[in-house]
Amino acid sequence: MRMKFSALKLVVFASIMLLSTAVLAAEKSDNEKVVKDGLLVSLQYTLFGEDGNLIESNKGKEPLQYVQGKNMLVPGLEKELAGMKIGQEKHVKVTPEEGYGQIDPRRFQEIPKDKIPREDLNKIKPGTMIPLATPNGQTYHFPVSEVKEKTIVVNLNHPMAGKTLVFDVKVLDIQPAPPPPPPQTSQPSPPTAPAKPAAPK
Repeated sequence: MRMKFSALKLVVFASIMLLSTAVLAAEKSDNEKVVKDGLLVSLQYTLFGEDGNLIESNKGKEPLQYVQGKNMLVPGLEKELAGMKIGQEKHVKVTPEEGYGQIDPRRFQEIPKDKIPREDLNKIKPGTMIPLATPNGQTYHFPVSEVKEKTIVVNLNHPMAGKTLVFDVKVLDIQPAPPPPPPQTSQPSPPTAPAKPAAPK
């Protein structure tokens, strides 16, 4: 009876050891995954301005997924994520040069006031977002930076241009990237050529 009990204990011990080995192997496999080009990364992030004010965060929401090396993030952040492991956290400061660039004075456009519906003119002031239509018919909203006597000046720069961005990031998962989708028509980009006020609805 004592021998049978010892044999049973031996079987249980062996099972526990095998299970522990499998768990450790799985953990080791995950720990060996690092962010590198061509991999799909799930990311938790919080973005602050250089003044410490919160800009946006996806904590408690769906993770941000991107493919490393495909220029889906600003260069300064993507560079700092390379080599990170699952569960690793990092504080990253991105300069304008490695973010959305410096403010380009050529991307300020003056629009004659007579092109704006009269009922809307009284509402327009610096900071007001106004819709502008591109030559292909797409409409984007841009901020007014100045109201002059006969024109309004609209800033066509990216909203984060000229700003130092501060990220707190955590790598949640790393997986092989899915195959690329079939080719589609290219998405329009914000206007670089002169835009015109969108037609009133």
